[in-house]
Amino acid sequence: MELTVSKGDYLKAIAEAESEEGEVIAATVARWLGVSAPAVALALRRLRKDKLVETDRKGHISLTAAGRAISDKLRIRHHLIERMLHEMLGMEWYKVHEEAERLEHSVSEDLERRLVEKLGIGHPCPHGNQINKSAAERRKLGLQQLWETEPGSWVRIESMHERDRKLLEYLDRLGILPGKKLKLLSRNYDGTLSLRLGDKGASLGETIAKKVWVSPTA
Repeated sequence: MELTVSKGDYLKAIAEAESEEGEVIAATVARWLGVSAPAVALALRRLRKDKLVETDRKGHISLTAAGRAISDKLRIRHHLIERMLHEMLGMEWYKVHEEAERLEHSVSEDLERRLVEKLGIGHPCPHGNQINKSAAERRKLGLQQLWETEPGSWVRIESMHERDRKLLEYLDRLGILPGKKLKLLSRNYDGTLSLRLGDKGASLGETIAKKVWVSPTA
């Protein structure tokens, strides 16, 4: 079996979508990769043939053990590159995902080993995410989406969805970054949340607030 860049991208996208959203179907993959439904159908046929994914009667896609091993390796390299760019080279946190997407397929075993030695493992990426932490696992750790927070509560920002550069730039401008604390002031009639970050106020809609994970804090 030849592992092409395209196959690797599909496997990684399935793993990431599974982590963020739970169940994955073909439409989910198309949305994550920004490709057409026919392109996804063709790719899934090839991945099933290579025994890298399975699809049940309801169309739910899951990775086989072999498929997950490949996706994990790519996600580890992506994660290390993001940390290298941010922690070692000082690149802005909202830029590193796109750079890592371009570089992850070119990382050699030697470079990967050296990055592990330099940066260590088990640490979050600049967006606060860790590999294979599903939504269910995050909830077991006491995390919840910002959208679920009760008015009057203080929370610590833990992580956010990282594939949308414009979203990350927007959050950066508001000061909503991993490690920062904020207070949810109110849930408004127009479907927005009013927030307090230090001496600044901000407002977020439901779509964005569901892409930010937080933990309760005093």
